Amino acid sequence: MVALKLRKIGNSIGALIPQETLAALNVTEGDTLYLTEAPDGFRVTPYDPEFEEQMKVARDIMKRDRDILRALAKL
Repeated sequence: MVALKLRKIGNSIGALIPQETLAALNVTEGDTLYLTEAPDGFRVTPYDPEFEEQMKVARDIMKRDRDILRALAKL
């Protein structure tokens, strides 16, 4: 478990994330993190859950309609 320290930054509150945690998340300054609600609390992730859902749908379509997409690519 990693404890995050909250600090006032201008008119906002920011969380200080240790370097080791940033390295484990593979993020650096300026990257976006997403806070999503989970059954056991909240989850912080560098991946946009909405985008992941859209990609899942796209992969399904690409798998199901492979022949159609192949034909379209030849045009």
